[in-house]
Amino acid sequence: MKEMNSTIKNNISELTKLAKKFNCFYLSGLHQGICKPFLVAGHQVGLVRPDVLKHLQRFPEVFRITGKVVELNPAFRDYQERTSKVAEVLQDLRKENEIFALKGWRDECFEVSTPFHHESLLEMDRSATCLFGIRNYGVSVNGYLYHPTKGLCIWLQQRSFTKQTWPGKWDCFVSGGLAVGFGILETCIKEVAEEASVVGELAQKLVSAGCVSFYFESERGLFPNTEYVYDLELPLDFVPKNADGEVETFELLTAEECVQRALSPQFKTTSAPVLMDFLIRKGYINPENEPNYRYIVELLHVPLQTIYNLPKSDISSNGDVQNLEC
Repeated sequence: MKEMNSTIKNNISELTKLAKKFNCFYLSGLHQGICKPFLVAGHQVGLVRPDVLKHLQRFPEVFRITGKVVELNPAFRDYQERTSKVAEVLQDLRKENEIFALKGWRDECFEVSTPFHHESLLEMDRSATCLFGIRNYGVSVNGYLYHPTKGLCIWLQQRSFTKQTWPGKWDCFVSGGLAVGFGILETCIKEVAEEASVVGELAQKLVSAGCVSFYFESERGLFPNTEYVYDLELPLDFVPKNADGEVETFELLTAEECVQRALSPQFKTTSAPVLMDFLIRKGYINPENEPNYRYIVELLHVPLQTIYNLPKSDISSNGDVQNLEC
């Protein structure tokens, strides 16, 4: 037993590095001062990296780049006009096939809204939101059971090798982006049916378990993500079956095996926070076996609401930002 506890502790200690990895932009890039706030209707809704800025500079009638900010032309007064003008630019850039993120075009839109009151400003193809550092929202489901001999076990899925992002990587039981026109629980019920054939009474057992938030960066762009987390305790004899072609296979693992999988290069980095949060809530990761427990918990709840809360009063008449640290 002592040897087993030592093995668990060694594995879980590596989770600190993983938490830093999926928060790489929050811990490093955010404070380098090279990104420009992206403003829509006077609200900061994102950040633009220099590699993206060089493309936007070619569209001055759509993006006003002055001083330290990038602003969507304030002449665009409503949701539809803003959406159509941005979509035209994105389609032009997509045809040029130079921006890596746009090669994963999804034909599914995410909403761009104000930080606190969720006023809808426009919508944008989900593949493009990372170019502007737009906050992404999604749902993730932990499918689990208590095995009579193995204890806590968790279902993981392997993503289809044809997925636009993270193809073939191991992932949480079920997850999906929050697309325009769909509610949170509605999305959750839809995704568990499509990805794992969880329907009827079993789907009604979904339990809301809070959120995780983190700020990741990759070659594709910036990912300030918030995941609405749900737990679903499954029967011992339940075997998930994919119904939408987006899952390669499912595997039931013990908690220890899940930690090992999450630490491997085969696991989707931006799904690790959901799994870590679940193992913390179930007591598998705890202050006794994880020396950086409080730090990890903090990195599962990055304050994205306030990072993008640039008040209108901080914007001067020439478009500069007063006392802003990007």
